[in-house]
Amino acid sequence: MTKILIVEDEPIIAEDLSMILRTNGYNVIGIAHNGSHALDILHNRKPDLALLDISLDSSMNGIELAQIINQKYKIPFIYITSFSDEHTLNLAKKTYPSGYIIKPFRKRDILSTIQIVLHRHGNIKDDPVLSIEELNQIIEKPLSEREYQILEDIFAGLTNLEISDKYQVSLNTVKTQIKRIYIKMNVNSRIGAFRKIIRSIN
Repeated sequence: MTKILIVEDEPIIAEDLSMILRTNGYNVIGIAHNGSHALDILHNRKPDLALLDISLDSSMNGIELAQIINQKYKIPFIYITSFSDEHTLNLAKKTYPSGYIIKPFRKRDILSTIQIVLHRHGNIKDDPVLSIEELNQIIEKPLSEREYQILEDIFAGLTNLEISDKYQVSLNTVKTQIKRIYIKMNVNSRIGAFRKIIRSIN
């Protein structure tokens, strides 16, 4: 059972998250209301995933905690925060989160993001999600071989710039190809593509 740490300084929100996770089969191994408590749980209980509030009522905020997670614990984490301003987003992006959910959150956004993150950090590199033949049977229009390769790259967490470097094409070309993939899949984002694939394999 997946072990999840919740780091949230508002008890009502923390308990709401905990209830959502527990009723859907996840093991909430701890709720931390500040950074130092979170570090204690990380060290002693070794979670598989952390949900982090950015604004914590302590000397350590969620972004600083994320930096420690990256350096020492190497587990995926998802920000769940009320902050969506450009400055905070730029700081958050530098820590390479696996997800970013804005409060007030919806139950389905929490669960679908967690499912995507866990799948991405699982065996996807060794076990392709769907073959191109299987995928083309469930989407609006069939993908080409290159489009399928790019979709695999997206699912593996590569950025547009990394995909551009991989295939030695311009960033605009990658953006155009990704837009075409989304149209063929009848989705409008990476999250939408992930959800469609995950629903198909469950």
